[in-house]
Amino acid sequence: QVQLVESGGGLVQTGASLGLSCAVSGRASRMFAMAWFRQAPGKEREGVAAISLPGENTDYANSVKGRFTISRDDAKNAMFLQMNHLKPEDTAVYYCAARVPYYLTHTYLNSSDYQGINTWWGQGTQVTVAS
Repeated sequence: QVQLVESGGGLVQTGASLGLSCAVSGRASRMFAMAWFRQAPGKEREGVAAISLPGENTDYANSVKGRFTISRDDAKNAMFLQMNHLKPEDTAVYYCAARVPYYLTHTYLNSSDYQGINTWWGQGTQVTVAS
């Protein structure tokens, strides 16, 4: 049984930095393409950043490019999201997601890519950016 557990959320001021972690258990993370999503109240879940299975390729939502960095450490079975220059509009519950990829170097940034078999979600961690 694969489990994803996010950590690192919290309340910060505008312009601050915050790092999120996603711990993978039940199967080696090196088997998965992974991504971060977020969902603000009243809004749909949106893809924030994605990373391919070997970690060679990354993809970001336009709203976070240049501010957020996704990375992974498969030796630790973990994925990370470093968030800099945070804005109030970054306030949301952040989720990590994993899937067995069709293509080893492909990134998956749509929530529909994490539906069905061989896909998993964490429970989420709240990030609040005060203005």
